[in-house]
Order: sequence, then structure tokens, then C-alpha cells
Amino acid sequence: MAAAAPVAPPPAAEDDEIVYESMPCIRIYKNRVERYFGSEFVAASTDAATGVASRDVVISPNVSARLYLPRGVAGAKLPVLVYYHGGGFCLGSAFNPTFHAYFNAFAALAGVLVVSVEYRLAPEHPVPAAYADSWDALAWVVSHLADADADAPAPRDPWIAGHADFARLYLGGESAGANIAHHMAMRVAAEGLPHAAQIRGLVMIHPYFLGTEAVPSDGLDPAARESLGSLWRVMCPATTGEDDPLINPFVDAAPPLATLACGRVLVCVGESDVLRDRGRAYYDRLRASGWPGDAEIWQAPGKGHTFHLLEPSCDEAVAQDKVISDFLSR
Repeated sequence: MAAAAPVAPPPAAEDDEIVYESMPCIRIYKNRVERYFGSEFVAASTDAATGVASRDVVISPNVSARLYLPRGVAGAKLPVLVYYHGGGFCLGSAFNPTFHAYFNAFAALAGVLVVSVEYRLAPEHPVPAAYADSWDALAWVVSHLADADADAPAPRDPWIAGHADFARLYLGGESAGANIAHHMAMRVAAEGLPHAAQIRGLVMIHPYFLGTEAVPSDGLDPAARESLGSLWRVMCPATTGEDDPLINPFVDAAPPLATLACGRVLVCVGESDVLRDRGRAYYDRLRASGWPGDAEIWQAPGKGHTFHLLEPSCDEAVAQDKVISDFLSR
């Protein structure tokens, strides 16, 4: 009697097909997403240690923000930092404990009004949704330059109306947030901002850029480097790849760096970050592009990607915060 043919196992349920994972942070299935990091919520408050007050605002159905105001500013006008959090376009929140603690400390140190933007996350809302939301947040901030009775995309905020010095308007972010900040400055160059608002400077912390042209820091962690490429393809399913202008600002199809719409740029990198040399290339190519502004770079010795959020009290994080604070004060 012939042996029975082997029975093939049933196909995996479509819902259990893993498209991308980076554990212990996120696992993306074909039809659902499980996030294990960055989605925790903490309420706005007045921080007991620093006296920094925070409050949440709704800008549109898709966009909100948490504002941070230092203690004792009375009627003072302050620099404004519109900040875009990182997380590979798929993790993080302006309302999570990590960023909340960071900005309580940083707003106190730097004496700045922080607008920490909450944008929609991929893959549920694929890139470029994050760019659209981030632009809406910036447009709302500068709408406060209009007369109080003028139409605005959202209600006027008393902290911005009362304390924002729009001559000192900065954009910033870490990782994917730095990528977003770059693209916001490029969109300002192409379209301008309402009420003749201008961006004074750009703070680029460990920027998330890629490219098919290899750089030495790729070799620091080849597995992490490959994961970043896979991540981009999942977050932006319409991408042309790692030389898409959205992820590689150096390709011919990208807007010329020489047109970057600000007068000052600070790039922060980590010596042990696989993206280190992408950040360095941004600084080098910006300076060589004919852009008329002033660029600075600072490197954290021995530290990896977004180390300052994981070790906010380490010497290198304290030093990096001081560099950024000094940049915003000039």
C-alpha cells in the first residue's frame, strides 16, 4: 500500500503575516500594527521640578500639539521651537512620557516656547501624511501673526499669542522628526509662509536620511542599517526606494539644499549611530551648496541614535542640550 501523501499545513492567517518588525518596539502585520513603545500617554501639567507648564491644543481633526512654557516669563517674548518627534514615522507621540519629560527639562534650560507636534503615524497613515500634518501645525503657529479677529485654521492660543517671538522661529526634530523639519524648511522655500513669517533656524538631531550610496557609518551595525531601509519602504509604500527625495535629500530630484529657507542650521550626530555619516553629509553638502546661511555640527562621543531620550541625564545628553540651547539663544 502506497504511503499517504504529506498534508501541507494550512496557510498562515493573512492577519498573522508579518510585514516588518523591530522588536521590542513594533511589529507590523498585513492588517494590523502592534506597538510596544512610544504610545504611552501622560497628561499635560505643571512640572514640579522645573515649573514648566504644558497644555494640549487641537489644531485640526488630524493634528494636535503639546505646548511648553517656562516658569516666570510674565509678558516676555520667547524663541519658538516647533518640534517634530522621531520614531521612524510609525512610533512616538508628543504626549508620551519620554518627550514630556524631555521638554519639561529642555524648555526650562533653553527658555523657549516649545510646540511639540502630534502627527498621524504610518503605516495606518503612510508617508507623506506626516509631512502634511506637520505643515498644518507650522501654518497654525504662524497664523498667530494675524490680527486677533482674523480667520485662523484653529483657535488662537494665548501662550503663542502672548509669548512667541516670531523673529526667533525655529524648526527641529530628532531622527524622522529631523527629516520632517528639513522638508518643512524646503516647503517654506518653495511656497513661503503666511504673514511673511520666516524660519530663523533648523535643529537636526540624528537625522533619518538614507541613500544607496554607502557611507562608513553603515558598517557600524549592518543589521540596523538594513532594518532602516526596510522600515522606510513599509512607511512609504509609494517610495522609489532609498534614493527617493523624501529620504535622500542629496539626489538630483530633491529640492536644492542651497534654497533651504532658514539662516542657521545645527546638526547633532552620535559617534556610534549608524546614521552618523548621513547627518555629517547633510552638514557638508549644505555648506558646499552655496546656501548663504551658517551651519554648525556637534558630535556626541561614543553615543548611538537618539541616546539623549534613553539616557537624558548622561554627560553627553546634558552637553547636547546645552549646544542646542545656545543655538536657540543666538
